[in-house]
Amino acid sequence: MAQWTSAVGVAQLARLLHSQQDRPAGPGTRRPPAYRALADGIRLLVLEGRVPVAARLPAERELALALSVSRTTVAAAYEALRSEGFLESRRGAGGWTAVPAGNPVPARGLEPLPPEALGSMIDLGCAALPAPEPWLTRAVQGALEELPPYAHTHGDYPAGLPALRAMIADRYTARGIPTMPEQIMVTTGAMGAIDAICHLFGGRGERIAVESPSYANILQLMQEAGARLVPVAMAAGLTGWDMDRWRQVLREAAPRIAYVVADFHNPTGALADEDQRRRLVDSARSAGTVLVADETMSELWLDPDVEMPRQVCAFDPAGSTVITVGSASKAFWAGMRIGWVRAAPDVIRSLVAARAYADLGTPVLEQLAVNWLFGTGGWEQAVEIRRAQARQNRDELVAAVRRELPDWEFEVPRGGLTLWVRTGGLSGSRLAEAGERVGVRVPSGPRFGVDGAFEGYVRLPFTVGGPVAEEAATRLSAAAHLVETGATSGTEIPRPFVA
Repeated sequence: MAQWTSAVGVAQLARLLHSQQDRPAGPGTRRPPAYRALADGIRLLVLEGRVPVAARLPAERELALALSVSRTTVAAAYEALRSEGFLESRRGAGGWTAVPAGNPVPARGLEPLPPEALGSMIDLGCAALPAPEPWLTRAVQGALEELPPYAHTHGDYPAGLPALRAMIADRYTARGIPTMPEQIMVTTGAMGAIDAICHLFGGRGERIAVESPSYANILQLMQEAGARLVPVAMAAGLTGWDMDRWRQVLREAAPRIAYVVADFHNPTGALADEDQRRRLVDSARSAGTVLVADETMSELWLDPDVEMPRQVCAFDPAGSTVITVGSASKAFWAGMRIGWVRAAPDVIRSLVAARAYADLGTPVLEQLAVNWLFGTGGWEQAVEIRRAQARQNRDELVAAVRRELPDWEFEVPRGGLTLWVRTGGLSGSRLAEAGERVGVRVPSGPRFGVDGAFEGYVRLPFTVGGPVAEEAATRLSAAAHLVETGATSGTEIPRPFVA
């Protein structure tokens, strides 16, 4: 019986492999044999989770034709993978991907680094900061004081606690967007909100238009739900959204949903202006597309002179086109898994009804904590702490990367938590692998694209500063050197401890 649970098509695998391009070979650079380069490419795809474990690989002859190499090259690459534990096979059943004993099974999203690894590894994978104390402790204490009446109930509030729904609605109204509590559903983080929206509007096979690049975990969520992603390229630098391209895609592809991060876009940090927002809403309305606006970064402007445009839903007064998603996880703390959806009342009713088959509701204590923050002014003070820390980290990380890696290119965003970096022609996937060896964890560009796009990029979050940022840049430089010189993956590089 075969041990594979899925299959990777020959065209898809060839496309992913072709995306792994390094810079042209320079003096002293060691180029591996063709079979070794192919084996390394497949191994990288498995390690990054872009080719799943237990996925059946194409036959040798098929892959050789697709890559324009000899069958002998493919056979040798498969044999190398087999000897290293990345390929298993059985006569008559073909070969399927695997991971060697003792290696963790790769996750396809940007999962947090296990706490036990923090002493030796600098984690630039997760764009999240520590809690802004003392406000987390104060919020939990305030929530405990408000808990007793709720403890006498069943504790299931599929739409969210009425007090928090009303508080969130009032915050929208105060910003010039009249909102009723009936237009709010509290969710388990923004991921829970978008998952619920995708299941309601984007069934298996439905098209969803997404920015290219976009947030890796959301792309993975949509793909695993069976959606057909339609990437829409971002404009160069921080200019953001190409409205002519968006209008064309929405008109021609007619996606059921379009997902955008208009406020300090993840990963580029771009901020959509009011004209872009208005035109995007108009184009979505004309195409009959539901526009999901992710506002999880909207309060994280880092420069004091930033003028924030009106929210995307402000350009949809009828409420028929835009669904807004907010969250406490980025602006406050990732461990506070409270998100929310703002939409038309009928959409909220449908989302709430669907929770009977999902998670039934969001934890009461955490909802009370967020409600306490909103009601006491603690939220604004906590978010200011968050902005100050992210601003300092951004400036120190930018300075360190510019000093250690002068060939890397980026524009410094004025808000958000991420820096989108072009790596001077190096493969982001190979940099990520080399980084693991030298003690810095960094996500490669293809995690934020569709079908292998953005191989020449990495994302750097503003989660470290000071000496740790300097050490992270030093380790990234060491990883870049390994990639440039064509060093193989057989040698473990010592990792100095970082306090």
